[in-house]
Amino acid sequence: MNITTDRIFTRAIAASCGLLAYTSMYAGKTVADYKPKDYVWTTQSQNSSGSMPCGGHDVGMNVWVENGDILFYVSKSGMLDENNTLLKAGRFRLSIKGQPFSGTDFEQRLCLDDGAIYIKGKGISIRLWADVYQPKVFVEMNATHKADATLSYESWRYKDRPVTKAECQQGSYKWNIPADCTTFADSIKAAKSSIDFWHTNRSYTVFDYTVSREGLDAIKDELYNPIGGKTFGGSITMPGFKFTGTSTGTYASTDYKAWHYSATGIRQATVSIDLYTGETASTALSAKKSKAQSTKWWHQFWQRSFITAEGEGATMARNYELFRYMLGCNAYGEYPTKFNGSLFTFDPVYADPKCPFTPDFRKWGGGTMTAQNQRLVYWPMLKSGDTDMMKAQFDTYLRMLPNATRRTKFYWNHDGASFSEQIENCGLPNPTEYGKHKPGDDPGMDRNAWLEYQWDTALEFCSMIMQAHKYSGMDIAEYEPLIRQTLIFFDEHYQYIAKKLGVKPLNADGKLMLYPSSGCETYKMAYNPSSVIAALKTVAEQWIEYKGDSLNNFLSRIPPIPLRTIEGDTCIAPAIVWARIQNIETPQLYPVFPWRVYGMGRENLHIARNTYLKDPHAVEMHSTKGWKQDNIWAACLGLTDEAFKLNREKLADGPYRFPAFWDPGYDWAPDCNKGGASMIGLQEMLLQEKPDGGLLLFPAWPKNINAKFRLKATGGRTVEAEIKNGTIIENE
Repeated sequence: MNITTDRIFTRAIAASCGLLAYTSMYAGKTVADYKPKDYVWTTQSQNSSGSMPCGGHDVGMNVWVENGDILFYVSKSGMLDENNTLLKAGRFRLSIKGQPFSGTDFEQRLCLDDGAIYIKGKGISIRLWADVYQPKVFVEMNATHKADATLSYESWRYKDRPVTKAECQQGSYKWNIPADCTTFADSIKAAKSSIDFWHTNRSYTVFDYTVSREGLDAIKDELYNPIGGKTFGGSITMPGFKFTGTSTGTYASTDYKAWHYSATGIRQATVSIDLYTGETASTALSAKKSKAQSTKWWHQFWQRSFITAEGEGATMARNYELFRYMLGCNAYGEYPTKFNGSLFTFDPVYADPKCPFTPDFRKWGGGTMTAQNQRLVYWPMLKSGDTDMMKAQFDTYLRMLPNATRRTKFYWNHDGASFSEQIENCGLPNPTEYGKHKPGDDPGMDRNAWLEYQWDTALEFCSMIMQAHKYSGMDIAEYEPLIRQTLIFFDEHYQYIAKKLGVKPLNADGKLMLYPSSGCETYKMAYNPSSVIAALKTVAEQWIEYKGDSLNNFLSRIPPIPLRTIEGDTCIAPAIVWARIQNIETPQLYPVFPWRVYGMGRENLHIARNTYLKDPHAVEMHSTKGWKQDNIWAACLGLTDEAFKLNREKLADGPYRFPAFWDPGYDWAPDCNKGGASMIGLQEMLLQEKPDGGLLLFPAWPKNINAKFRLKATGGRTVEAEIKNGTIIENE
């Protein structure tokens, strides 16, 4: 690796190894290319749960070969119907006469460096990819001999489908589903060598239901509605193929109708699929140009960062890489990658036998966002160098901001943006989670045992925005109102509550009284929860550093993080006091991550370690399931053996054929909040940053396992280091 003379060296101590370490930081310098390994299958799959991901821009495909046919689902970010269900575009089936993929020379290869899947057998080769710069899919077929082929478009939405109560979680109604709730049929129009399909939402949607249920009809015309009257769909162009008719069938648990297009005696064919969600239609683009520009993008994507490891660390590093690829498939979507399956859900009966529903099904909704889970998908993008991919998540909050501020003013007549935990893509609380209110109830509160008074999750995204600026120089000016209004809400709302309950808006020390509040979904009716205080403190400090705006000295009104003594040792308390424990989170460790008040290279590390090791509830909750983040805390606290054990479990192969398709956990498959938490944990084992910007290399990595990484740090720094045979070496 060639490094110019203006290279900066930072000296750091790898705490877990006790080794002197050096790291090189490059600002736009040329470094050695990294090429990820291909992932290959040599046998066919049994069903869609044995699919392989492929995608780009905001399109995801599940690709598999079953009984000699190539099948693939296509999903696009933002295809949200009247019920806020995220619909798939459909299923495609390519059948080639002679069963070329049933022999011993069969191969299905995911080439990460190209962002494409290659399938071959008996002289037939297929390449599938999605363009990175617009929502367009290409299927390219080449043969050494003339072949007959049939391409079929299969849709289960060829008719209206009543949504049963058992399916209620796929949309936003959840268990308050209307009796006439329906997934309405698509419009499908076949032509000689093409087919168009589209869905137009009715004027009345779950948005209207939400507004009425939450008592906001008086300001309905002022509220942002993302789904009313929305049109989305696609067009398939198949040169050389001709429409030959339709048929019906059943796949997994769902009946469908198929539109068949056949070609005879072909040696080469290219099929293109254009997708839209109401935005400007795709521009004309040849497969050749798309292949070149998309391959170039993926190659550059892999140069941003990488992690490799040997021995017991090899599977961890590989699955980290495979999941990062899945995140890259929604790089430039309007909507963020969904924590509950992203664009790669498959037939639900294979995720849960109790769910024999259509391929559109997933638990926890399509347009609903559970922020505590969603955040884990986006935190790792800072160190992986993928801040450009964070924009979809940031923009989602920006679109929701007007509704969040209007509801605040309407309910409480003060400023600020109130974002609930289970939040709709319009910025209002999920209508069912909002609960049933009776006269005299606070109408702005979610009357819900888990979600009441939980407004702090939006602060994590505010912090991400400011850190994206610190990491990559991202221009975040457009998000300044979001950050400001989110902070203002806590200052104004808790003074408002204090004046309703008593006389003074602040306590004797001039601090806010955060009551009623909530430590995640777990410590309810809490007074001064540590997770909320750490969030406010960190985000307020970041805002002052970024903007120089004290928000009328807001930081001075934030109370201190509460502490308590356990077995003679000081620990972080969940709150000063609370009424009940409702869930299984550990908010007393949020001051470690995401808020980094405590940790390696910071004061009072022992307090946070005591909390992790001695707090009875924290110890009881240790787990690697789903969104659990003990793996992250162990790494941030330098608990090497614990961190390695937990991250190895977290990044172990999932139960489906593709290793990074993890089980539903608490949510749905593939579990992307587990993937995000796993990425964060591995990154923290390898690289941490002190408050002054100094770096810690391999702070929680076993010194006997060889590993190498290229990751990002603040200030636009690229950090590359290697540990080999117990020694941290400089890579040149």
